[in-house]
Amino acid sequence: MKVSTYITIGWLAWSLGACTQSNLNELDLSGEWKMQLTSPDVTTVPETGFDQAVRLPGSLQEQGYGEDIGLQTKWTGQIVDSAWYKAPEYEPYRQPGNIKVPFWLNPDKHYVGVAWYQKQVRIPSGWETRPVVLELERAHWTTTLYVDGQRIGKQVALQTPHRYVLSGLTPGEHTFTLKVDNQLYVNVGMNAHSVSDHTQSNWNGIIGELKLSPKPAVYIEDMQIYPQIHAKQAEVKVSLKGTVSQEPVTLTLQARTLDGKTIGEPVSYTCDAGSIDPNLTLSYALGEKAELWSEYNPTTYRLTAELQVGQERDRKEANFGLREFKAHGTRFEVNGTPIFLRGTLECGIFPLTGYPSLEKSYWAKIYRTCQEYGLNHVRFHSWCPPEVAFHVADSLGMYLQVECGAWTEVGSGQPQDQWIQEESDRILKEYGNHPSFCLMAHGNEPSGANQAAYLEKLVSYWKARDDRRVYTSAAGWPHIPNADYWSTMDPRIQVWGAGLSSIINRESPRTNYDFSAIIRSDMPTVSHEVGQWCVYPNFHEIDKYTGVLKAKNLEIFQETLAEKGMSSLADKFLYASGRLQTLCYKADIEAALRTPGFAGFQLLDLHDFPGQGTALVGVLDPFWDSKGYVDGEEYRTFCNKTVPLARFPKMVWLNNEKLEAPLEIAHFDTAPLEKAVVGWQISRPDGEILASGEKEKDIPIGNGIAADNITYDLSAIQEPMQLTVSAYIKDTDIRNQWHIWVYPAKKKAIEQLPYITTTLDTKARAELEKGGSVLLLNYGNVPEEKGGDIAVGFSSIFWNTAWTRGQAPHTLGVYCEKEHPALRQFPNEGVSDYQWWDLMSRCDAMVLDNFPKGFEPIVYIIDDWFTNRKLGMLYEARVGKGKLLVCSADLQRDLNNRPAASQFRQSLLEYMASDDFNPTQEVNLSDIF
Repeated sequence: MKVSTYITIGWLAWSLGACTQSNLNELDLSGEWKMQLTSPDVTTVPETGFDQAVRLPGSLQEQGYGEDIGLQTKWTGQIVDSAWYKAPEYEPYRQPGNIKVPFWLNPDKHYVGVAWYQKQVRIPSGWETRPVVLELERAHWTTTLYVDGQRIGKQVALQTPHRYVLSGLTPGEHTFTLKVDNQLYVNVGMNAHSVSDHTQSNWNGIIGELKLSPKPAVYIEDMQIYPQIHAKQAEVKVSLKGTVSQEPVTLTLQARTLDGKTIGEPVSYTCDAGSIDPNLTLSYALGEKAELWSEYNPTTYRLTAELQVGQERDRKEANFGLREFKAHGTRFEVNGTPIFLRGTLECGIFPLTGYPSLEKSYWAKIYRTCQEYGLNHVRFHSWCPPEVAFHVADSLGMYLQVECGAWTEVGSGQPQDQWIQEESDRILKEYGNHPSFCLMAHGNEPSGANQAAYLEKLVSYWKARDDRRVYTSAAGWPHIPNADYWSTMDPRIQVWGAGLSSIINRESPRTNYDFSAIIRSDMPTVSHEVGQWCVYPNFHEIDKYTGVLKAKNLEIFQETLAEKGMSSLADKFLYASGRLQTLCYKADIEAALRTPGFAGFQLLDLHDFPGQGTALVGVLDPFWDSKGYVDGEEYRTFCNKTVPLARFPKMVWLNNEKLEAPLEIAHFDTAPLEKAVVGWQISRPDGEILASGEKEKDIPIGNGIAADNITYDLSAIQEPMQLTVSAYIKDTDIRNQWHIWVYPAKKKAIEQLPYITTTLDTKARAELEKGGSVLLLNYGNVPEEKGGDIAVGFSSIFWNTAWTRGQAPHTLGVYCEKEHPALRQFPNEGVSDYQWWDLMSRCDAMVLDNFPKGFEPIVYIIDDWFTNRKLGMLYEARVGKGKLLVCSADLQRDLNNRPAASQFRQSLLEYMASDDFNPTQEVNLSDIF
């Protein structure tokens, strides 16, 4: 038996394409294999030791092989916060038998190294004269093939099938041995989602098809389909491989719909014996009835190429669509129609298996869920999915950005430079026919002094090689002049390092800003990793981790919350922080949709990212399931192909003002809307409509389309009130809404005021001792050890404090009982909304861990789950005979320019003057200090 010496007559020495069928039988090699683990330096097949049994497809780890995790585990992934290794609070979780790490999902077993897999294979009679292809779908990572102990070769693809061409396989039994090594073959980056323990895990195995396929002497090696939408035809490039034929050769093409109906007439090419051109280009006309592919109409066709050489036949099939995806000015266009990318990331998160799914149903759930939440695009962060993901995306009309598996230094002449280009060749060849494959980058956020020059050359190479999609340097940076689009983190409301200086934390709430000053004029701009807004953990999720990865990180946070006596608050914290998270995503998405000429955004994320310290940034969990605080119907009101938008100069008003806000539309559908009736309403909490308007408008495709002006004199509002402003297109389900707050400009006089102080001075103590009422406004005076050092902000936590090295804010908004009488004159829904901005942006947190057991503040500040402190903004207590109300938000300074803070103070004072002010919880002065 020897390696094939057949002549390779393809475009390049590429490996075989997918979806090959033959009129000869195949051998399915799935099932039981013998296995053993050795050190990496073993280079020949071990003669003994194959005494373990595993099933392929599958991974070692899911079958219980590997090492238990612990302090010595050598993870594939950066650990920014090393507190788990040394901090006293993690001591219980470093003990054998109770190992729980907080920075990502915990595998049952961990293994990085070499595994040998061996199987006896009986080769049928008749195969000895044919080339035989061994296909291994999704090996991780490198494979080396041995047949009967003879080394055949090594393959290093990370994201495409490994294929070996064998010749001279005699009938009878042969020993096939595979050496699979999941060490990093080249430095793609330990955090790259193609390999990292942060997400899918660095698994060892083969998870897709394993088969042997005999081939005719001449067979189809590759087929690439280039759609020409205006002519409704496709240029088909076919590469043949094998020995020179001594018989006539006929190649026939036939396209069909996915349900089997033929479209277009067959096209044939015939040549005489010995004269075949190995690189054939044929045109296939699909006919005038052929439909174009897009998100709106994902019509996918299947092209079959059949090669007949004498009495032998070979077939190859590939899906494609009539689709043109181009950059035009600052927009993307699909088939000449402008689109807006509304995307999210998929980071290789597979919590049950620890490796990518090859099930259609799994990918259908992902894409359909994205569409349910108004999205049309998925970016695969530093990895490329298996072919099934493309097939499903084709059928559902999702635009995919694929990356070559890297998050590393490039351009420095290291081995990964060449590997990335070779991997890109493999990806383009394997998946390039799929109409859903619309965008491509080499990977994520590169480093290296020569990165731009390297990536400029790489993009030029891609564009010359395959013009079926658009290309950029990388996700995040750098900008290069020959890219088709620019991916940048700048157009979003919170960027890395901004902390409390971001738009949402620094500036009074408004919606009249956009990113026009940031986007480029020479190419489309796509905002990189938008959002990253956290939510409190959902502990009900823990029981869903029944596979190889366990949510022991969440178990830590659940246990520390219980230690603080707050388990009963977990669901309330989840809901309240989830509503704030939703508000933050709404602000980000609407700002993008308001920006004229913007090309799109890529959220991080619609679902949680379980690694990098535990980044709970999704409104969905890692299983793409809802957490219960926002559904797709609500999300689509601000994230959809058509969205009404309002440019409010502020969200908090006084009743001596007139509300004015321009109303506009972002519309990216198949056609303009003619004579659409755009309307708006302002309504009270009980549903009573206070004002409304409608205007007929032709709405072209695009955004920044002026529709009307919302106007209302607020003088009729005599009590503090939360109003809802709605905008809609009549006779459709297109609708969006916002809350605004209106407070009386003239405050009600209060006859009986408490003693108001910023410290518990002698007079305050005396007032309490005689049974009086004291309002302690201690903003700026909360000691560091009591919470004064906690970075409080309006927004949710960005990404997570462990990975960002403590970037502010460190809190997740507020939770309160909205009907509490102290808040009667401060309308709220028990969760953070924009009326809380003025309070949270100038606020100290108060740590109440040392207060009596069961003590509850009126307004909680939700803490970072890593610390799980009981934090308050407002609480009341009986101190001896006296009654104390404590607020750590700034209710003293510049109240004339801070209507929400002024109204909150007014609500507290009215409460303290009423009979309702009767605290039942008791504290000592020593508790407060």
